[in-house]
Amino acid sequence: MARKLNRLTAVEVRGVDKKGMYHDGGGLYLQVSSSGARSWIFRFTLDGRAREMGLGPVHAIPLAEARKRAAECRRMRLDGTDPIKARSEHRSWKKLEAAKGMTFAACAAAYLDAHQDSWRNALHREQWRNTLKNYAGPVFGSLPVQEVDLTLVMKALEPIWRLKPETASRLRGRIEAVLDWATVREYRKGENPARWRGHLDKLLPARAKIQKVQHHPALPYDELADFMEVLRSQDGIAARALEFLILTAARTGEIIGARWDEADLEDRIWIVPGERMKADREHRVPLSGAALAILKQMKEIREGDFVFSGSKKGKPLSNMAMLAVLKRMGRDDITAHGFRSTFRDWAAERTNFPREVVEMALAHTIENKVEAAYRRGDLFQKRRQLMEAWTNFCSTTCFAPKSSRSTTRSIAPN
Repeated sequence: MARKLNRLTAVEVRGVDKKGMYHDGGGLYLQVSSSGARSWIFRFTLDGRAREMGLGPVHAIPLAEARKRAAECRRMRLDGTDPIKARSEHRSWKKLEAAKGMTFAACAAAYLDAHQDSWRNALHREQWRNTLKNYAGPVFGSLPVQEVDLTLVMKALEPIWRLKPETASRLRGRIEAVLDWATVREYRKGENPARWRGHLDKLLPARAKIQKVQHHPALPYDELADFMEVLRSQDGIAARALEFLILTAARTGEIIGARWDEADLEDRIWIVPGERMKADREHRVPLSGAALAILKQMKEIREGDFVFSGSKKGKPLSNMAMLAVLKRMGRDDITAHGFRSTFRDWAAERTNFPREVVEMALAHTIENKVEAAYRRGDLFQKRRQLMEAWTNFCSTTCFAPKSSRSTTRSIAPN
């Protein structure tokens, strides 16, 4: 005997307010919640399991429309189709169709906006934007993000993969990140054509095979005395910044971004916040007497928040300022960053300070995860002794006869 349909009337639907499920027939139910909210439910069985599918609220879907929707669901079941899955796929298709106008460039901009709090600084964010704009943009920036495929990704990467391997590698990772974001937001479907492992690594040579490691040109530590003597005779804020960089073994970005609220002149500590550090962790730098003297000198001519102010008011030194000092000194054969290597070589060859103390002075990340987990301190007092020894080496040997420089004794921590 056929199941009875259309059991409810429009009047009953409008009047019922008691919590419960009211059967209209054929799997269609009027559901009334404890709060009085009313909606349509289609019940069916799939693979022996009872399923429920919402068809919409009563105030938006009248009885006649609810019956039409229930009838369509019954037809799907007769065809062996899951109506819930079919509706989900239809919604995804509609979103994808609506997203066809969402270009890769628009997705990249939205990705940057969504992650703006995760960038270390504005420069890092701008590098992301420029890399995508300059290399991916001309190839597929204006195309719908759904159309970005392997052919287009390769077209953007191949011209620079060997010429600019580091830039190309970063570009690939950034394209992959934007496409992953677009997939999660349902602007595209399918595999990510920019992924490396098991995909592009089969088509492109690894960066390590085409790019030789280029170390920053460094000054040998036994030549540091003469160099420091000449450097101290140079005028200008950039020269003092370079001298401070050498005495603290810091990175260029940490020096030019140094602010007065990071320096404690009384306790002789410079605290670099995590967002300005390569490892994203706060770094305490013990200030030697010579380093402290430079800060006091800079404080006398202070013009803003930055310790080493640039030519434009309220701006720090340019990241090329210290290289300009080296060039002016006739030493364009070395770089500012290379003095960290000078410091590392000196500490290893001319002192007995433990390796971990030197590595922490350089703010290097502990690669051994077990060791990193157990080391909670930063060996600050030992690092203070190390930096005082370094300053003494930079200062006292500066005025010593050349014959005595090669016989300087090893300096060990107390």
